[in-house]
Amino acid sequence: MNTATEPETLAELISDCADMPAGLRQQRPTAPTPPAPRAWTVDDTCHSQVEALGEYA
Repeated sequence: MNTATEPETLAELISDCADMPAGLRQQRPTAPTPPAPRAWTVDDTCHSQVEALGEYA
């Protein structure tokens, strides 16, 4: 591993990464769990906005 220069090829980058001490390698972080989706309902206002769109189909 050459720390004085940036790797110029993919092979050099892979080699540099393979030479890193295990203590410096980070484990993959776990992705946060997204919140549960909110319940969705169609009210009269929403329904009236799209009711006439059937004429365009």
